[in-house]
Amino acid sequence: MEGILIFISLLLLMFFAYRGYSIVVIAPVFAILAALGSNYGAMPVYSEIYMTKAAEYIKTYYPVFLLGAVFAKIMEEGGMAAAVAGKIVSSLGKERAVLAVLIGCGVLTYGGLSVFVVAFVMYPFAAVLFKEADIPKRLMPATLWMGIFTYAMIALPGTPQIQNVIPTAFFGTTTWAGIGTGLLGSVCYFVLGWSWISYRHKKLAAKGEGYGTQHKNEPAAVTENLPHWLVSLVPLLLVVVINLMMSNPFYWNWAYHWNPDSLEPLKILKLSLLSPAVDRVQSIWSINVALVVGILSAMLIGRPKIRLRGGMIRPVNAGAMSSVMAIINVASGYAYGSVIASLAGFQVIKNALLTVQLGSGPLLSAVITTNIMTGITGSASGGLTIALGMLGKEWLAWANSIGMSPDILHRIVCLASEGIDTVPHAGALVTLFAVCGLTHKESYYDVGVLTLLKPVIGLLCLAFYSVTGLA
Repeated sequence: MEGILIFISLLLLMFFAYRGYSIVVIAPVFAILAALGSNYGAMPVYSEIYMTKAAEYIKTYYPVFLLGAVFAKIMEEGGMAAAVAGKIVSSLGKERAVLAVLIGCGVLTYGGLSVFVVAFVMYPFAAVLFKEADIPKRLMPATLWMGIFTYAMIALPGTPQIQNVIPTAFFGTTTWAGIGTGLLGSVCYFVLGWSWISYRHKKLAAKGEGYGTQHKNEPAAVTENLPHWLVSLVPLLLVVVINLMMSNPFYWNWAYHWNPDSLEPLKILKLSLLSPAVDRVQSIWSINVALVVGILSAMLIGRPKIRLRGGMIRPVNAGAMSSVMAIINVASGYAYGSVIASLAGFQVIKNALLTVQLGSGPLLSAVITTNIMTGITGSASGGLTIALGMLGKEWLAWANSIGMSPDILHRIVCLASEGIDTVPHAGALVTLFAVCGLTHKESYYDVGVLTLLKPVIGLLCLAFYSVTGLA
């Protein structure tokens, strides 16, 4: 009975998410529904499992969400993001429009801007370029998605996006984990996006289809009164470099070293420490420090333009408010997964997922489980947190038992999170369509094809590791 209720709960979560209901509302409802067949009471499940796990997630990751959102908003309002994007676009020109959009999105994403801010910043430039090159506008959502949400968000080592930060708390890794596999995955995602969009452009052009007319939300790229692009690039570079120095994944003697005993004085306070070891939180601390420095430098550089738009308080407050909704959404998904994982009826499913393997390691189990969860939730970060909440400890113990580095587990899980997350009900995808002024009917075909192709990249990287042993 428990297994049936869990299955029904998952289906209902996916259905109502697709219909547009907030996961903040539906996640606890369906978590309780799944628990009805267990020995647990409804309210104890809600207050002691669901809310506790949601609070744990917020406690661990909220600073990253907050600082990242504020940094992105200041970069946007100060014109720095537009300056960098404009330089990339103008340098490559309309002849390489698809390439320019993919690179521009990647630079801003890897520099630490919120993926949604990157979408808003890059869309006007992409629209102008696509129109000049006469590329069908319906290809734009797929192009923006592959530039923002793939190689620079989850594959490139060191990316400060939350999807790359989440596994560090589970595996004790850094955001630079699995450099070789990450670079391979980055190239594969980039080539996949560039090749498919270019192929589709040529095919549609042969049929006489161009950019089109009477589109909604047609923008004009803002290129006046922007800071110099080189100066605008400084905050992005600072985030990457300081994160590298603070997390020190290569154990350089001259780089920063977090004190492994820094949590010890807190233990006498009898606090319930969610991170009993520094190695589980030092990557998050490093990202926080890097984002603070990025924010301060962006404030200094963008101050003249921001002052004309109402002062610094506006982007700071707007970023802070947007971060609250973002983390509550993801924390709700994580708490839902934690409830499911705690149920005795889930053990059958859990054991089945843990028996899926390639060789003697947990990587295939991780790829399949993460893809399933991202497909259900329509969210890379949501599916990733649910998968790790359910099986993260088991995967790590499995890896340790065979001498497998947690670094490769970290990177493979990240790659798998950007597989079938582009299901029709994906919240980020719906937002992207709205930004572009397009509909599922107009643009989902190309996104759908890429949704079927993207999971292959995680499996390809898994095979690469299995053959070479290189993480």
